[in-house]
Amino acid sequence: MDSMSYILFICVASPLLLMLLPIEKKSRKVVLFMLTGMFCCLFISEVNGLILRLSDMSLLYFTTNITPITEEIIKALPVLFFAVVFSDNKKDIVTASFSVGVGFAILENLIILTQNFRDVNIWFAIARGFCSGLMHSICTVAIGYFIVFVKKKKKIFFAGSVAALNIAIIYHSVFNLLVQSDSEAARTVGLLIPFLTYAILNTVIIIK
Repeated sequence: MDSMSYILFICVASPLLLMLLPIEKKSRKVVLFMLTGMFCCLFISEVNGLILRLSDMSLLYFTTNITPITEEIIKALPVLFFAVVFSDNKKDIVTASFSVGVGFAILENLIILTQNFRDVNIWFAIARGFCSGLMHSICTVAIGYFIVFVKKKKKIFFAGSVAALNIAIIYHSVFNLLVQSDSEAARTVGLLIPFLTYAILNTVIIIK
């Protein structure tokens, strides 16, 4: 990964970091988890780049089979740590999960934008900003939500957490596969899936 990714991280993360002291405690947690998500993106982008360079995989195969695994694992770790060490409150964990996903998506979108700046347009921005951003947040929220459910059930905590991670990985992989398809219909379905899931998740959370 070139130095531009680090430049983008510093430019975006620095103002957010400076917000931590003056804002109230609840807001501080959201910003902190967004920063965590950005750092996760920076770290795993380096790891993914190394794996891709050392392998003979095509970019399509890599983004549909490898990056969903590495990215969902790295996003799940701070959520799992927060849930195990600090809180078992559903709202806190869901907020933390969504914030990590948003932070990850922000930096990833900026990196991809700079790598493809000659080809981008408003539709690219909408697809990346809304659809990919939602996808990352939804996957992380799903993991956080499952962790809340299984945390007090010690016998199935490990199995339940792994199951939630697998669901997020499969969802992420299917999204990547659809949006990179040669079929316009498949790409459209892929872009709409996060919106549908987002609506369902919000309905479930509101009802609960």
